Amino acid sequence: MVAPESLSLAQARRMTLAAQGFADPAPAGVPTRRHLRRVLDRVGLIQMDSVNVLQRAHYLPLYSRLGPYPTGLLDTAAYRRPRELFEYWGHEASLVPVGLHAALRWRMAKARDDAWGGMRRIAAEQPELVAWVRDEVAAAGPLTAAEIEHDAPRETGNWGWNWSAVKRALEFLFWAGEVTAADRTPSFARRYDLPERVLPAAALDAPTPTDAQAYRTLVAVAARSLGVAAEPELRDYFRLPLAGARQAVAELVEAGELVPVTVQGWRQPAWRHVDARLPRWVRGNTLVSPFDPLVWERARTERLFGFGYRIEIYVPAAQRVHGYYVLPFLQGERFTARVDLKADRKAGVLLVPAAWREPGVDPGETAVALAAELYRLAGWLGLDAVAPPAAGDLAAPLTAALRSLTGVP
Repeated sequence: MVAPESLSLAQARRMTLAAQGFADPAPAGVPTRRHLRRVLDRVGLIQMDSVNVLQRAHYLPLYSRLGPYPTGLLDTAAYRRPRELFEYWGHEASLVPVGLHAALRWRMAKARDDAWGGMRRIAAEQPELVAWVRDEVAAAGPLTAAEIEHDAPRETGNWGWNWSAVKRALEFLFWAGEVTAADRTPSFARRYDLPERVLPAAALDAPTPTDAQAYRTLVAVAARSLGVAAEPELRDYFRLPLAGARQAVAELVEAGELVPVTVQGWRQPAWRHVDARLPRWVRGNTLVSPFDPLVWERARTERLFGFGYRIEIYVPAAQRVHGYYVLPFLQGERFTARVDLKADRKAGVLLVPAAWREPGVDPGETAVALAAELYRLAGWLGLDAVAPPAAGDLAAPLTAALRSLTGVP
């Protein structure tokens, strides 16, 4: 047996950042579809979330890697023909390349066993409702849940149909792959339609792999996107079952696509994707979404960057440590700060409820880099100004750095 390669923590960190697209050259001008595809090839899929305190989550990973870009690029790829992405349960709710449709059919086939409780119950207890909802989508889609609920019979035996039941039925059908998202309304509600009217024929006609083949495909995507990873994060990328992911890792090692490595300070066995590259350094300063694949697996984030991170949206306000919607600040190859942000669209101001520095960083240098990034982000969001931070141990130097950029004494 060949001894595993040995990587320093810094090498593993740079490999990860390169695999995720943070070492790629910045676009020379306005980012194009080519740049979008490059990022999608790096990250494998993009997580979605309904919170809109700053910007919808799925737009931010592209910003972190490309800088200010027209969000219509992503909208077109996801919701206009020829579609390159479709909505499905990948990591969580995600935009997934259409080429992975076949590799996710195992999840669709197991909807009655694996879907969340409310969806499973509606399928088991009210199959007539589920069938009626699908027929409605087939007859008049694309439709939102509210539009279908509006037409649902109010008195239909003991079924008790209502909006929540219709929504659960739609979500079961979505999990099962019988309906998909045609697009989104301005309020971010899904408009459902049949897959054959939405997805490219080539994606739907692709042969369905065995479960083992699908797991191998998805672990390979995760490994390429992570660069260097331990088993938990390879499995977590697409939320794969434990046994299936382990078998996939073993088969990919046997095929030479994954190379066993040891990483300084890691207890877990790790693997490097065969195509992972080691850049000499990683430049640039950028904010990273709480839903970015770089920080999905929090234990990995702490092992790799020494950065303990959690999102505090669901933490009661009085118990929050850093803030409601906190973005890590990636400065070169390490996280040097975290900043709580909110877009006040009515006033045209990027609000900074709090800014915090990480231990051991130069607060002045970090504040200058972060101030420039905040103004870049504000411009992309269509905001005219950045408010001084209201709290946090980086507030004073960041306030000074922001003022220096605007010439305010």
